[in-house]
Amino acid sequence: MSAFRCPGCGYVFDEADGHPREGFPAGTPWADVPDDWACPDCGVREKVDFERVEAGA
Repeated sequence: MSAFRCPGCGYVFDEADGHPREGFPAGTPWADVPDDWACPDCGVREKVDFERVEAGA
């Protein structure tokens, strides 16, 4: 599984953990996150801005 980091605030979406409060249960692949989804912490960055990182980083 992969993880993706917001370059604005550092929030990390880890596919293994998902983000249940945003409606993404554990195991949700990044490809299943809508393209117009914004960072839940800063709300500024969109999915396309997130950078792939090692899971657990």
